[in-house]
Amino acid sequence: MRNSKNKGESLLRIAASQLLKNKGAVFGGVIVFVFIVSAVFAPFIAPYDPLDSNLEDALQGHSLKHWLGTDEQGRDILSRIIYGSRMSLSIGVIAVLISNAFGVLLGLVAGYVGGKTDNVIMRIMDILMAFPGMLLALAIVSALGPGIFNLMIAIGTYSIPIFARVVRGSVLTVREMEYVESARAIGQSHFLIVLKHILPNCVGPILVLSTLRIATAILTGAGLSFLGLGPQPPAPEWGAMLSSGRTYLRIAPWVATYPGLAIMFVVMGFNVFGDGLRDALDPRLKT
Repeated sequence: MRNSKNKGESLLRIAASQLLKNKGAVFGGVIVFVFIVSAVFAPFIAPYDPLDSNLEDALQGHSLKHWLGTDEQGRDILSRIIYGSRMSLSIGVIAVLISNAFGVLLGLVAGYVGGKTDNVIMRIMDILMAFPGMLLALAIVSALGPGIFNLMIAIGTYSIPIFARVVRGSVLTVREMEYVESARAIGQSHFLIVLKHILPNCVGPILVLSTLRIATAILTGAGLSFLGLGPQPPAPEWGAMLSSGRTYLRIAPWVATYPGLAIMFVVMGFNVFGDGLRDALDPRLKT
């Protein structure tokens, strides 16, 4: 047991070392960290209340009072972007947690049980994957109604098949290993075999996919909010801010530019960090 624990800690140190050597992953991690800190400490960082409007200051440009200018209601754009990071990160993280909860479970069952159960589960996943992700999320949130929680459910649902397929592939490889056969031979229950021997070996792919899917979920959430299906005004959500700011692109381009840049940077950060995490956790990519 001690050797197994030491080996696990050693592998974790190696993965962390590989991750820190990857400059792109470190850069992406710094971007993600900055947005997370902004989301957590928004009340202390933001110079103004994101909902406070002052029509006298509407569509003002950059100034010492409003570093990124103001929108059509005279609200401080910097404050709204900082508070908007809370919504965007919440949408991404909770949507991926929903995908994990169902996708990992379905993938474990399909891969370990096999047979007809595997066929039924994977054919259902294939049907869901036949729909474009954005279109499926759009259909779900249109049926449930606009709102941040319905948006999370919609985005989480369309990512379930991806997690199920990745986990199933890992389970199909691991379940034939000698230590799994040994566990069966000594009479361990199927539940303990899956929990102690199979699931831990799926953690790496799940972590990498989760990081990448958070970026996709944030981008999808912003797109649906842009269409008016996410958090409703005056909520400081980046997609909704981008939608309202497009009207003023000619006279006040900063109203739409900065929310768009926030979306771009956070998505890029998660994608680059996820790529680095994949390189660090996948032994086949190491030299």
